[in-house]
Amino acid sequence: MHIAVAGNIGAGKTTLTKMLAKHFKWEAHFEDVDDNPYLDDFYHSMERWSFNLQIYFLNSRFRQILDIRKTGKKTIQDRTIYEDAFIFAPNLHAMGLMTNRDYTNYKLLFDLMEDLVGPPDLLIYLRSSIPNLVKQIHMRGRDYENTISIEYLSRLNERYEAWIQTYDKSKLVIIDVDNIDYVNNPEDLGEIIRKIDAEINGLF
Repeated sequence: MHIAVAGNIGAGKTTLTKMLAKHFKWEAHFEDVDDNPYLDDFYHSMERWSFNLQIYFLNSRFRQILDIRKTGKKTIQDRTIYEDAFIFAPNLHAMGLMTNRDYTNYKLLFDLMEDLVGPPDLLIYLRSSIPNLVKQIHMRGRDYENTISIEYLSRLNERYEAWIQTYDKSKLVIIDVDNIDYVNNPEDLGEIIRKIDAEINGLF
């Protein structure tokens, strides 16, 4: 069983992934942030490094899914391959930060990979307002994220909402993270777990 957590930068994906993995005893796969050789350069020069960064993430996510499929274990994944292809890459292209040539190349690679891996059995989408995202980003204090603009986050949020409205590849749970605190409030975490339980019970 493959569960995936989606959401904008700062929505709380990694934290929730860890908590759900612990509760359900799932194996967790996380986004390759600390060892990513392009991330810091990207935030300082998006136009120069956008293609390199997106290819790195695409490769990393593709390998994760292959590993998940091979092991056959119950797994939860922090961020999906779809977010790279339907949100981050097209957003960079639309902002003029990725050339037509690079974006076409990227899309061809994604289409090939998508044919080889199936969707997750359940997608958990964390919906968040921009003020909440900004608060969370500042709280975790990653130096390279200090240059992220409100405009960039807003563009991503718009694409996330458009994507999730048409998402039909698997079962879907949407969680509005503005109005809950699943880190400090056990009742909020319990409500999320109940929603997930209701969905995954129908997967077997």
